[in-house]
Amino acid sequence: MKSMFVSAKQLVTIISLICTVLLFPEAGQGQTKKVEKLNIPPNSLNFIALGDWGRYGDDHQLQVAAQMAKTAKEASVLFFISTGDNFYPKGVASTLDPHWHYSFEEIYKPFSLQREWYSVLGNHDYMGDPDAQVAYSKVSRRWEMPGRYFSKTFALPGGSGEKIQISFIDTNPLIPEFYSNAEYGPNVKTQDSTAQKQWLQQVLTEKAEGVKWNLVVGHHPLYTASDKRSEGYDTKAVRRSLKSLLDPNHVDAYLAGHDHSLQHLEPEGGVHHFISGSASEATQVGKLDYSKFSAMEYGFLLFSVSSKEMVVHAISHTGKVLYRTSLQKEPQDLGQK
Repeated sequence: MKSMFVSAKQLVTIISLICTVLLFPEAGQGQTKKVEKLNIPPNSLNFIALGDWGRYGDDHQLQVAAQMAKTAKEASVLFFISTGDNFYPKGVASTLDPHWHYSFEEIYKPFSLQREWYSVLGNHDYMGDPDAQVAYSKVSRRWEMPGRYFSKTFALPGGSGEKIQISFIDTNPLIPEFYSNAEYGPNVKTQDSTAQKQWLQQVLTEKAEGVKWNLVVGHHPLYTASDKRSEGYDTKAVRRSLKSLLDPNHVDAYLAGHDHSLQHLEPEGGVHHFISGSASEATQVGKLDYSKFSAMEYGFLLFSVSSKEMVVHAISHTGKVLYRTSLQKEPQDLGQK
């Protein structure tokens, strides 16, 4: 009679096969699992843009953070951009609010995430104390919000002297309906939206020497393909306020959050619009005539900027590359579209 016992080596093989089928059921169907890889140009400045994330690790915040750490390490990310709604549901109360520990410091803890986080304010942040997020810049080594709006320039690799300029703005005061809102109103009424727009106009027209790429970051999008917000009062208000500043000044791209999705839109006017607002929650999104990409996926955007091109990857919480695009710029077009 043939023995029913199996050797240790055979047992390991059987367990391995069972695990493969359970974890990758398509492998048992004769299919090959496709592994997406990043395609980053050489000599590029790399940063990650994420938005709408602070939920004490709830929903998919932890999973997105884990993938961000992997991508940041692989791409040698230099810094992060937060597109607002940093803390749900009602911002932070002070620099000592537990939210800082449980939604930021402990979630984005890996070494590859210990870089500067340049952040803007979202509408949910306005339900708390927005100035506490500004003040936290003096508490944290990596949290960077020196004001409710500010601008930074970064040198591009290669020693050419060329730079990328990024203007971080506060879109909340640009929405008239917020002034009468019981939760947003108290923190909006203290702001001078005209002064901010004048400042932005000056920053965009009087660029620092060597600026090759010009980006603007705000929480609310000018354009979005979600059914809920494509023609929402906030979207239309920000569009009315900013389009006349962005288009004539040849801004290369506008980054936003607010919609919990990943998007790339190219409406008339020459500015590319990107949305990264699904670092914790993902909600419905469709497509517009000028949509280049949209996905209801948990994830973030990776930007890689060199002298000649700006490459953008949309990456899911599982590490899948959902989309890749490249915005080209000729060497002689310094500071222009």
